[in-house]
Amino acid sequence: MDTAPFVVETDPSFDDVRFLEDRLYAYNVEQTGVDGGQWLAIFLRDDQQTIQAGLMRGQGVGTQLLHAAEQEARAHGCDHMVLSSFSFQAPGFYQKLGYEVFAVLDEHPRAHRAYSLHKWLR
Repeated sequence: MDTAPFVVETDPSFDDVRFLEDRLYAYNVEQTGVDGGQWLAIFLRDDQQTIQAGLMRGQGVGTQLLHAAEQEARAHGCDHMVLSSFSFQAPGFYQKLGYEVFAVLDEHPRAHRAYSLHKWLR
């Protein structure tokens, strides 16, 4: 069987990445019977339309953004959310908002941890 060589790309195009994500999504739908997924982004923008949310730590903006995402998920029939965070990011923030850690990967990256968190949206 002749196969083309693998090509490693460090800066793939958006269209190429989207193609792979779409194929993976289609496979997941085929396996689970669950469809209806969509892209979602929630931003806080200033008067000049510049994204500000990442610059406003400690002011409750993250909580408001996450609650908005949860509300949107509920509106689309989702019953739970799964997210990931690193130890140097905000796993404690998510836990304060009702997310439970269900997996931790030590030493990823290096001296840090990767957390997987879950919350039921009942």
